[in-house]
Amino acid sequence: MEAVFLKLVNMSIMASYLVIVVLVLRFLLKKAPKSIHCFLWALVALRLLCPVTPESSFSLVEPERTERAVDSVMDDYVGSYRVYWDITDEYQTALDAGIMPIHAESGGSYVVTATTTPANEPTFLSNILSNVWLIGFAAMILYALISYLAVQRRVRISIALDKPVQLCDQISTPFILGIVRPKIYLPSDLDPMTAGHVLSHEQAHLKRRDHLWKPLGFLLLSVYWFNPVLWLAYILLCRDIEQACDEKVVKSLNMDGRKAYSVALLKCSIPRHMIAACPLAFGEVGVKQRVKSVLNYKKPAFWIILLAVVLTIVMAVGLLTNPLSPAAEIRYQGILYIQNGRPVEEL
Repeated sequence: MEAVFLKLVNMSIMASYLVIVVLVLRFLLKKAPKSIHCFLWALVALRLLCPVTPESSFSLVEPERTERAVDSVMDDYVGSYRVYWDITDEYQTALDAGIMPIHAESGGSYVVTATTTPANEPTFLSNILSNVWLIGFAAMILYALISYLAVQRRVRISIALDKPVQLCDQISTPFILGIVRPKIYLPSDLDPMTAGHVLSHEQAHLKRRDHLWKPLGFLLLSVYWFNPVLWLAYILLCRDIEQACDEKVVKSLNMDGRKAYSVALLKCSIPRHMIAACPLAFGEVGVKQRVKSVLNYKKPAFWIILLAVVLTIVMAVGLLTNPLSPAAEIRYQGILYIQNGRPVEEL
């Protein structure tokens, strides 16, 4: 468990750098479509999900210095002459790949010690921290499960209006609930004009598969709950998801329609004091900023979209890949022995 925790810490640190880059790009591309912002957060999720990343000569990531300790001492023969090796994990990997970093000539023996630094071995402190991490992860998952069951219980009695729309007396704001078969739940006292705008928004959520992306984001937050940078990332992800759906709806509305949509946002706004995994509530986050964005919406210029795409590709290639690892770049300190008057040559 300690090894898993240490691996997650390292992945979290790398993802934090990526989050900082995303924050900068969100500011530079604030006039770009919010769907671009959501895609940037998807790159962060990809970095958090993949323990192993591909290598690229265009990587902007600093090469990772793997710290290893000498694990064992092994002896072997080269030809008919014995060679003693202090073996590290990295050294053994080279041997398994068929790389022979030393040669022994007639009558010689050679002692090799790899020049590596001490390892990130599990310690008593890491054992305690890994247990704390596990408790925090379990608490986050339990919180999400209890929240989901509580909302599901409230909408247990509802009337099907139209697939997948349900009317319910026990709720005060519209939302989407469910992952496999998501449903749109509307308060039964919602007026027709507001209901029309809400349905357009929630249907945009379903088309974008946001009912899957938000729970995935919360799951990653549960795994990396110890990193405050990722809490900020999740909050901004939820806001960008809602604003992306707002843009999808209002781009076809005139000013009167945008005003009516803003009124719907204000009517359905709800106070939210805790971060939630579900449901996707219509007026849950950033209502003030969303209203301002809706009323001031302008179709992004083509060059802004092009710039956003180019910067996203550069960031993906540069920060989602690791630098190329040099083949068999292993250094050794050797102790040279002379036998029968003939030295062993070091390569």
